[in-house]
Amino acid sequence: MNPVPFNPKQFISRLTSRPGVYRMMDGEGNVIYVGKARNLKMRVSSYFGQHISSAKTRHMVAQIRQIEITITHTENEALILENNLIKALKPRYNILLRDDKSYPYIYLSSHQDFPRLGSYRGARSGPGRYFGPYPSTGAVRETLNLMQKLFRVRQCEDSFYGNRSRPCLQYQIKRCSAPCTGLIDKERYRQDVRHAALFLEGKSNEVIDDLVKQMDAASEALEFEQAARYRDQIASLRRVQERQYVSGAGGDLDVIAGVVKNGVGCIQLFSIRDGRNLGNRSWFPRHTGNSDAAELLAAFLPQYYLSGDSRSREIPADILLNQPLDEAGWLTAVLTSRAGHKVAIRHRLRGERARWVKLAEANAAAALESHLAGRASMHSRFERLQEALGLDELPRRIECFDISHTTGAFPVGSCIVFDVCGPVKAEYRRFNIRNITPGDDYAALEQALSRRYTRVVKGEGKLPDVLIIDGGKGQIARANSVLEELQIRGVAVLGIAKGPTRKPGRETLFLSGREQPLILPGDSPALHLIQQIDGEAHRFAITGHRQRRGKARATSVLEGISGLGPKRRRQLLRQFGGLQEVARAGVEDLVRIQGISRALAQRIYDSFHPDSG
Repeated sequence: MNPVPFNPKQFISRLTSRPGVYRMMDGEGNVIYVGKARNLKMRVSSYFGQHISSAKTRHMVAQIRQIEITITHTENEALILENNLIKALKPRYNILLRDDKSYPYIYLSSHQDFPRLGSYRGARSGPGRYFGPYPSTGAVRETLNLMQKLFRVRQCEDSFYGNRSRPCLQYQIKRCSAPCTGLIDKERYRQDVRHAALFLEGKSNEVIDDLVKQMDAASEALEFEQAARYRDQIASLRRVQERQYVSGAGGDLDVIAGVVKNGVGCIQLFSIRDGRNLGNRSWFPRHTGNSDAAELLAAFLPQYYLSGDSRSREIPADILLNQPLDEAGWLTAVLTSRAGHKVAIRHRLRGERARWVKLAEANAAAALESHLAGRASMHSRFERLQEALGLDELPRRIECFDISHTTGAFPVGSCIVFDVCGPVKAEYRRFNIRNITPGDDYAALEQALSRRYTRVVKGEGKLPDVLIIDGGKGQIARANSVLEELQIRGVAVLGIAKGPTRKPGRETLFLSGREQPLILPGDSPALHLIQQIDGEAHRFAITGHRQRRGKARATSVLEGISGLGPKRRRQLLRQFGGLQEVARAGVEDLVRIQGISRALAQRIYDSFHPDSG
């Protein structure tokens, strides 16, 4: 506690002109701002001049009761120290980027007879090759899904692969060549692996040249079916090239745009590696206040590239920005030193690169508009869910399943979708569950999940970041079994056990891969989001169940009557206003309906009154 007013003149008079970092503190001793300086004396004194235009800065300066400094050997050390302190202290007046720990790669193993492809995070120390980094796990999943269609290299875990006695579903839907059961020899499989690696290196033209030669050889050997497969593979690769390659943007580069509106900022990043667009991603840094886009970028770049393990934060040769940076030279020197190769930060661009920056800026503006349009609270709930579950990245898509039935009859499974803007109702789906033991909720859940994600693996939809199911460890085990069978990785499975009372606020959460259950406080925004999503899934399932049950009850009796086809059944229901009125009608009432003979009317009447004879 330091209630004594801060005397800036006295402090600055004793301040050094060497490079370093300064920490501004309030009367409670809390660090409220961390900054770097080439010249500490000049930089700190600038906060106490007569003409400070920023209201945010004036408000911050009014709270200063103490300033601590750390002198560094070089300017570069000052920038790195500033970034580390911001990450550790999270001062409320610094623009803060949410730390994502590490970034995902695609991993190709090299120590097996039949190597596997998969997603990977962490230190790249194991045997094999690592491709990336990708901007998000969603981009990794999309690429791996594409790889399955193009090259059919296995993506299953070694434990799953080593215990197969028959090919899995991936082989049946032509997404794997089934090396687990010997349906492909080592040489042909190595060829697929080599093509996959070349593709991930951005050398798909070499892959196409190889496939053309193999297609010609197969044709000359009269193996026309094999030649057709090569032809289709070549066509698929050509289409991928059209979609992925960036004209005039060879090599590695990141395209970054910052946009600010109404005191809220958005950063958009496109990752280009070997001339291929690996995907894009948005950030909404905290504490942006009255900062402009240039300040937003100046805060984002060091936090993004210098935080964490430098091996997992690959720095490209070129970084393209939509705004100039005052200290671009300073940051360039630090990034060059960290990366081990020359790094250039550019904002004056022409041609194709200028168009990419404009595209990133347009994406940032669109994301910001969506964020501001009454949906900020939903985005905040997603952030709290990320924190509560300990996820590496902000979940962008959540799917939730629920099963509804009446004592086992007419079971219906629902799948609802939420993203950071709320429910995505156009992507809701229902599944009429069939051929299971009545009341077997495990089998019903397994069937719904299998039907849903088999379609996704075939390319009909997207995978979620988080999958929520109603139930505990048993349901999670069934869900993981389905995902493993389909070789789906990177989806966090969350089970909601509601207990005997099923009262909101008393849920116990089970996360796949974690032994201990999670109980969130009743006022947790993350719990409120889970409850909202679970409630929506339950509502959607019940609606579907009631519709199925109502339809069955409305037609089952009439469907069993010979001579009464669909057209006459509809006519009866319309004329009498429903099944109950048909049941009350006598034979004379029924024969008045056009097309209903007396014999047919008698059969209809008898079906509702079996004891009348």
